[in-house]
Amino acid sequence: MKKRVRPIVARTAADLAEVLGLDRAEGVEIAVRSALNAKIIEVVRRRGLTHAEVAKLAATSRTRVTAIMNECTINVSTDLMIRILAALGVATRVTFGRAA
Repeated sequence: MKKRVRPIVARTAADLAEVLGLDRAEGVEIAVRSALNAKIIEVVRRRGLTHAEVAKLAATSRTRVTAIMNECTINVSTDLMIRILAALGVATRVTFGRAA
């Protein structure tokens, strides 16, 4: 009889970091980058822009925009994601508070 493998479910960035054996700071980074990525995708789709149009607005390559739109941001800097949001007319605000 085969041993049944139980899947691990991570519902938050903090959970994911813990499952992957990462420290708390890396979990925060995952959450921030995920939020930036989601906002870019939302704005681009809502405005009906092409990847080439977004790339031109943000002075970056279409390849990078396509990676972001496909949620594959391993080689995309957080700075670039913020720059793309600014080029799309979205203000980015960082807030600080006590961690839970």
